[in-house]
This record gives sequence, C-alpha cells and structure tokens, in this order.
Amino acid sequence: MNLVEMDELEIGLIGLGAMGMMYAKRLVEAGWKNVNVCDLPSKYERLEIALAGSGLTVLKDGHAVSRRSDFIIYSVEAENIERVVAEYGPSTKMGAIVGGQTSVKEPEIRAFEKYLPDDVHIVTCHSLHGPTVHSKGQPLVLIRHRASDDKYNLVIRILSCLQSEIVELSYKEHDRITADTQAVTHVAFLSMGTAWKTQMQFPWETPQYVGGIENVKINMTLRIYSNKWHVYAGIAMMNPSAEIQIRQYAQSVSDLFKLMIQEKQEEFENRVKLAGDFVFGKHAESRQPILLSDSILDRFSLSSVPSEQRKPNSHLSLLAMVDSWHKLGIRPYEHMVCQTPLFRLWIGIAEYLFRNTEMLKEAIQAALYDKDIRADDMEFYSASKGWAECVAVGNMAAYQKRFEETAEFFKERFTEGVRIGNEMIEVIKTHQPGSRSSQTGKH
Repeated sequence: MNLVEMDELEIGLIGLGAMGMMYAKRLVEAGWKNVNVCDLPSKYERLEIALAGSGLTVLKDGHAVSRRSDFIIYSVEAENIERVVAEYGPSTKMGAIVGGQTSVKEPEIRAFEKYLPDDVHIVTCHSLHGPTVHSKGQPLVLIRHRASDDKYNLVIRILSCLQSEIVELSYKEHDRITADTQAVTHVAFLSMGTAWKTQMQFPWETPQYVGGIENVKINMTLRIYSNKWHVYAGIAMMNPSAEIQIRQYAQSVSDLFKLMIQEKQEEFENRVKLAGDFVFGKHAESRQPILLSDSILDRFSLSSVPSEQRKPNSHLSLLAMVDSWHKLGIRPYEHMVCQTPLFRLWIGIAEYLFRNTEMLKEAIQAALYDKDIRADDMEFYSASKGWAECVAVGNMAAYQKRFEETAEFFKERFTEGVRIGNEMIEVIKTHQPGSRSSQTGKH
C-alpha cells in the first residue's frame, strides 16, 4: 500500500458493536492513519474517553463520518440498516465508497440504492465469522454492486489487513448461501439450548451428552447464546430464503420424531439412509473428512461425567439436518466456500455420524427404542417448532425473549464455553483439507 495513500485516505465506520470495533482495530494495526468511527450520538463522550490513544478518531455521528470519509462501512444490525442509511447516506462524500457488514444483503443494497447519492460507489462485505474468531483464513464475502475497477481494488487493499479469504458474490447469491448454511445451523443450536433450558438440564452433567460430537453441540450452543440475539434474528427474519430452510428443518424434526415414537423402524431407517446418501454420497469414504477423531474432540469437554458412563444419543438434531438438506435438494459441500466456523463444525459432526456405521446404527436404535432419551427428543421437537413459528411470523420481540431467557440459563458457563469453542475452531481450521497440517496427515 502506498504510504501517502495510507496517510491521506480516510476510512469511516458507522456503528461500533463487536464487529465494527474489530474492523476498526485491525485497520489501525495495519497502519491506516485516519480511521473515523461513531456510534449512537448519546455514546459520543463515553467513546471519546474510552478510545483515547487508540488511533481512532471518534466523531459525533454518521453525518460527520460520512462527510469526510473516502470508504465508509455501516456496521449496524440488519433490522436497522434502512433507518441508519436513510439518516446518514445523503451526507456521503462525493465519490466515496460505501459498504456494510450486515449478514443479510438485500435490505442493505435496497437502502444504499434508495438513499446514497448516484456518484457513490457501493462495495459491501460480510466476514463469515464472529468477533471472537480471528479473521485470518476465514471467508470474507465481497459484493461489487456499483463500483469502478480502481475503487473496487482499493477496497480489496484496505480489507487485506483482515488476512481473510475473499469470496466474490452477488448479493442474491450471498443471501441464498447464508440461508442454506447459517440460518438452519443457528436454529438447530438454538433449539438444543431451549430444550435443555426447558428441562432445567445442563447437558455436560448428563451421560447422553458425553463424547466428541456432544462437545461440539454443547460448546457451539454456548457460543451462540453468549452473543447478541440480533446477530441471529437478522439472518433468520430478514433473509427471504431463510424461512423456507428453517420451516423444513422443523418439519424434518417433526417427521422423524413421529416415526420414532411409533417405532416404525424400516421407514425411519430408509429415510435416514436416503438423506445420508444424498448429502454425503454413497462413496463418502473417498472424501477427506472435515472433523477429527473422537479422541481429539474429547479434549474440548465441559463434562464431568466419566466417558465409561456415556449413554447412546438419538442425534435427532443431526438426523433432521441431513433430512432437511435432502428434502430441499441442498448439497452443503457446494457452500463450503462461504463456510462459517459454526457451519463447518455442524456439517463436520453430521458427516462424522453418517460415516461411522456403528455410531449411526446406535443413534437409530436409540431414536426408536431408548426411552431414556425420549424426553430430550420431545423437548427438542417442541423447541424447533417454536423457533420456526417465531421466524415465520417475523416477531423480533418474541425472538429476543426466547433467546435471552435461554441465554440467562447458561450464562455462568459462557466464558469457558467460548474459550473452548475458540480452541476447537482453531484445531478444526488447521486440519481442514488443503491446510498444511491436514496434508501432513496429523489426524
């Protein structure tokens, strides 16, 4: 990067939530001299004090950021993007570049087209990870909606400080893929958390939740509930494609649960097999697995239950996920270019279950005949239905209430769960196909 350019060019961030702050700090660390930031005007004085000496220039509001910045990133919640762009967009500097960090791009693009001056370039982005995951090597979607070559290349150079893997998509492609990967993954973990909370059950104290797959379920559920509710609500409720996937997931849970309680073994086994063959292929053994061995995943346990006390689990959440992919004709491996850490772990444990013949057989038998797990499955069925209905009616307040009530139940374990989750993500990332460690066979 030209040093003069780094000294003179001004970058602005409107919104200083966790992701906005992460971007701001990385830009300063990379040597950008003029990084302008703002949040709500009511937070101005507190931010000035808190960020003194940080290298960031704190301005009063989005008007001040927009008037002087050459590249502006809106880092606000998806449900607020239109209101915020409507307020600050008309103040955008002539010839500037504008983008956003929202996880749903259609409302964002509509707002930009409606409220930004015609001379403004639009290059928007989405880092497919949360603020506690290091951006190096993670996918970063770039959407060149309206921009000259030099402006687009400038955005690439600026965001190179994140050290992410750039994926170029249209906003419609982005929303379809994130619905296929993120929306359903989130609702599965949300449903598990709600089911455990309803039973007043900490899963790490229960023999059904011992082992590598269970560690992923528990730690990733804690990870989701330790974040802000709106991160997931926006993806679920504002992405036009998301409701379809979430509704089918809840329907798959319902269909499988009905077969389980009726003990219709042949129909249940056939449905599971058809779904597994569709998603993982009849020759799944030829594909390099995403996840590591159970023995490695056992390191990431919150459980105090000895492994020898482990009981079979039906894995209804995973069987239903694979079934829903089958019913919707979604081949999740085609979306690995836009994988999030959560999605990679989720498809990884589903793949792990379906590739292990004995484990899959044990899960099917537990689903059909083990009454010890039936209460858990019933609560999971109810929770998935509840979340799907909440999304279908588009009730943000109900979503927030459901989320925060469950989060309150688990909050004492958030710090440890997130720490272990970060370690797990790093191990999986270094063993993914194509990485140096995976090529050396250190599995």
